[in-house]
Amino acid sequence: MKAVILSSGGVDSTTCLGIAVDKYGSDRVSTVMIHYGQKHVKELDCAKMVARYYGVSHYELDVESVFKYSDSALLRNSRQKVVEASYAEQMKESGSNKIATYVPFRNGLMLSVAASFADSLYGNEEIELYIGVHKDDAVVSAYADCSASFVNAMDSAISIGTYGRIRLIAPFIDKNKTEVVRTGLDISVPYHLTWSCYEGGQKPCGKCATCIDRAKAFAANKVQDPIFTKAPISNVQI
Repeated sequence: MKAVILSSGGVDSTTCLGIAVDKYGSDRVSTVMIHYGQKHVKELDCAKMVARYYGVSHYELDVESVFKYSDSALLRNSRQKVVEASYAEQMKESGSNKIATYVPFRNGLMLSVAASFADSLYGNEEIELYIGVHKDDAVVSAYADCSASFVNAMDSAISIGTYGRIRLIAPFIDKNKTEVVRTGLDISVPYHLTWSCYEGGQKPCGKCATCIDRAKAFAANKVQDPIFTKAPISNVQI
């Protein structure tokens, strides 16, 4: 069995990585980071750092051209700005479930690309493909491609399309962000190496929706977010 983690360098995917390494060992785990035209490279750097921390193979793929016509606020060519408010507040203000940071069918594309890549990389071995979606994103309907129904459909499609060799694993599909962090704290996930903010500055903005969710999750676990107290690994070479 091999495990491939769809990595963003953030809390959720890094916790998936910690789970997979604990389960299989670093020699049977790989991470894949996908460039999709995001505004900053901070998350790309963090994905490399967490892979280096765990001693796993790390790969990068590029699908930026697919989103050339999208105006998602997460894309570097977008005219939209990241809204400084929670997802619930954004949807209440706009009257729509679709928020500015939604990237068209991003998870569907990434999972398809990652499954194809993993199938090529590991030949005839069985593979678990991990994605870090969690219940909070689905509950507020901010991201349709984070829902349990979406994940189940993609799992079926990927399994059928790979002769049953690749299965989609979403360990947090029925857990909220607080539970994700609790799981990671229990297995000593290096959260000081992760990045969640939609902006790419030297420190998190603290105002975008994902910063708000991250802060609430650490506060609920009664611990300080280590991104503010520990220095990241420098000079990353993967």
